[in-house]
Amino acid sequence: MGIMRTYIDTNVLIAAFRGNNSVSDQAQKVLDDPNRTFVVSDYLELEVLPKPLFLKKEEEVAFMRAIFAVAENVPTSPEVTKNAIELASRYNISPMDALHVGVAQAANVDEFITLEKWTKPMCQVTEVNVTSILPVDEPQ
Repeated sequence: MGIMRTYIDTNVLIAAFRGNNSVSDQAQKVLDDPNRTFVVSDYLELEVLPKPLFLKKEEEVAFMRAIFAVAENVPTSPEVTKNAIELASRYNISPMDALHVGVAQAANVDEFITLEKWTKPMCQVTEVNVTSILPVDEPQ
C-alpha cells in the first residue's frame, strides 16, 4: 500500500489533541498512521488556531502547528472558493465544510477524514472520498 494523501478535518485535529475517549483514539490513529501524508489549508488553520491562541493554550497551539509544519498546505484561490460554493449548493454543506472539501478536491487527495456522522451532507459528497471515523455508537 502506498502513501495516502489525506485531508484532515478540523474535528479530527481537535479530537486528537483532547485525547480522552474512543473518538480521540480514532483521530490519533489517523495522525499516527505512517502510511499517510497530510494535506491542510489556511481554512483549517483558521478553524483550529484562533481560540487556543486567544486562550493562551500553548500546548494546543504547539500541537496544531506541529501538524501544519509537516503537512502539505494547499493554497486558497478564487477557483477553490467557486468550487466550494458549487459543492455547498449541491450538497447543502456548511460554507466552511465546503471550503475544506473544495481544497481536498483541488489537491486531489486520496481521502478526506472527518468525524462527521455518515448522515451529514459532507459525507454524501462524491467528488472526494470522504471517510468518517466516528464510531457508529458515538453521539456527535
